[in-house]
Amino acid sequence: MFHILVVDDDKSTRRLLKAVLESENYTVYTAENGAEALTLMDQAHIDLVVLDVMMPEMDGYAFTKILRDSNNNLPILMVSAKQLPEDKKKGFIVGTDDYMTKPIDEEEMLLRIKALLRRARIVSERKITVGDVVLDYDALTVTRRGETQELPQKEFMLLYKLLSYPGKIFTRIQLMDEIWGADSETGWETVTVHIGRLRKRFENWEEFEIVSVRGLGYKVVKKV
Repeated sequence: MFHILVVDDDKSTRRLLKAVLESENYTVYTAENGAEALTLMDQAHIDLVVLDVMMPEMDGYAFTKILRDSNNNLPILMVSAKQLPEDKKKGFIVGTDDYMTKPIDEEEMLLRIKALLRRARIVSERKITVGDVVLDYDALTVTRRGETQELPQKEFMLLYKLLSYPGKIFTRIQLMDEIWGADSETGWETVTVHIGRLRKRFENWEEFEIVSVRGLGYKVVKKV
């Protein structure tokens, strides 16, 4: 059961978000401002924060900066009526993970929360599970139904990156910079070679598929 903290100075908004989140079986805590939220976090385990920006005593920007300055990587979904690009940029600069503008689309909020929680779990456990398939980042292994394959480092990191964001398209240049480093003298063609090796290695596995997106790059499609 995930524990979510809703921080908003508007009582009606707190009640609404609490009801929406509890309908999805989350355990929900609420706070009126950043200072109250920090106190509550000393008393309860929190997995994710839904955070308003404009609040008295301590606003969302200050709250987020305090957490990040203390190396707390708790997922934060910042929610605000402030819609200007500079407001969103400020949110990301201080360390929020995602940003939504009010009025909130409840379905979209729930999808964003699920994505943030999934990524946080991947980071903390350093493992990805897709059906019967388990990728172990520390061992560079892919295990399925008792069969374990230890992949070359670059192949594993490439697959791990794609499976961390199923459905997201990555360009060859993005993958090159991420896996090989921006200063690498290796050409982007090596990404194509490694993708080919991964496809051959897992061509008969029904759990996922690496798909080429013409003119753009690659993505992984989960099938379970």
